[in-house]
Amino acid sequence: MLSGTTVLTVSAENFTKDRPNILFILVDDQSPFDLKIYNPESIQDTPAIDRLAAEGMVFDGAYHMGSFSGAVCTPSRHMIMTGRTLWHLPNSQKGKHCPDDIEENVMAAVFNRANYDTMRTCKKGNSYAAANRKFQVVRDATKRGGTAESGSAWHGDQVMDYLNEREKKQNKAPFLIYFGFSHPHDTRDGTPELIAKYGATNHRDKNSLPPANPRQPKLPVNHLEAHPFPHGHPHLRDEVQVSGVWERRDPLTIRNELGREFACNENIDRQIARVLKKLEAMGELDNTYIIYTADHGMAIGRHGLQGKQNLYEHTWRVPFIVKGPGIQPGTRVQGNAYLLDVLPTLCGLAGVATPDSVEGRSLKPVLTGKKDVVRETLFGVYCGGTKPGIRAVKKGDWKLIKYDTMDGKVRETQLFNLKENPHEFLPEHGKKNNHLTDLAEQPQHAAKLAEMEALLLSEMRRLDDPYRLWNQSQDELKPDDKDLNK
Repeated sequence: MLSGTTVLTVSAENFTKDRPNILFILVDDQSPFDLKIYNPESIQDTPAIDRLAAEGMVFDGAYHMGSFSGAVCTPSRHMIMTGRTLWHLPNSQKGKHCPDDIEENVMAAVFNRANYDTMRTCKKGNSYAAANRKFQVVRDATKRGGTAESGSAWHGDQVMDYLNEREKKQNKAPFLIYFGFSHPHDTRDGTPELIAKYGATNHRDKNSLPPANPRQPKLPVNHLEAHPFPHGHPHLRDEVQVSGVWERRDPLTIRNELGREFACNENIDRQIARVLKKLEAMGELDNTYIIYTADHGMAIGRHGLQGKQNLYEHTWRVPFIVKGPGIQPGTRVQGNAYLLDVLPTLCGLAGVATPDSVEGRSLKPVLTGKKDVVRETLFGVYCGGTKPGIRAVKKGDWKLIKYDTMDGKVRETQLFNLKENPHEFLPEHGKKNNHLTDLAEQPQHAAKLAEMEALLLSEMRRLDDPYRLWNQSQDELKPDDKDLNK
């Protein structure tokens, strides 16, 4: 472990009474393409999220960096809390590349020192418990049921109670509220009203298919009934055990499961609406920065996958909206943001010094219109199953995905031009999309493929990826790291 991270202290006298509040909203397992703001064809109703988008800035290029675990939530939430890259987290490689005192520089610790009131509600588990405990008020519980007490309304109640108490005490200190949800992560038991709205049922019988209903969401455009090759994580819970889906990818199953997802999404939206209304009534909304995002995306039938353990855009990308003072309403940017940029961004917006341990980049230059992106290249990882796993790199319109899984039995390369093929259609999607397919095998794209291969290796080296793929040089790995490829 490393040591010597600077612990920053900020005096209250450095601030005025107009320091901005922060409302950070994090949902669990949501593809950006659920939402109308990213997919105009979606039937998802989310008026509160739509309002945030209309009054703030939408990022079209926001990503989680990836995962070394099937529980993708865990490294994602560590990155949010610390602002550190994937292989530099405290739970990565036994903290080999992480400062010993990292817990003194996680999100809540930073804002506690800056004399903010900090409050958190979210799910329990698959998170960063030591960082979660740093919030002054913690009301965590996993709530994935279909009632007010067992579902998302419970999380909404915790924030409402906290705001009511502040109002009662006439507390004018700035706040950081971490408003997290347990849904739409499975089991997606929506409220009866919303399940009916989206034509879904909470299907639990493995021996039958859910009924068809015209109110259900349409199949995703890139739906497949099976991925064309093993994705590298045999017997993964998310792909074979989720109640209501299991191993099925047929249209009836997927449309029903999307209906359940949409019901959970809309219930979350209603809780956000309650909190926005309360902040407005308290006179706090105009002085509050709001970030809405998810810990990662989800497949739910796209590319024949169900879970979050892949690097296609529907899962690697996340929804990301920012609203607040000085942000031009109704704007869209590329951004090229990672979730690990959240902490330095909040520090920049609040005028709080960013800890030296943070590796993310503040998005403030994008939010203030000075830049369109904060980085040119994006890097993605999934190696929670067989090693080395899946890697991706994206630059401009071009994206490379490589698979080195199943003990070398699966070695695949995919090259996409996302401007021409935003849904990452494969040959398996049918003849009508063949002109938009993966370009890795086409001779006219050999030079671009070589360029992207070199860029991927460069990013793996730069970010201390401890693995190498089958066609990459092993020279940069130390002997103990090379053993990880066995």
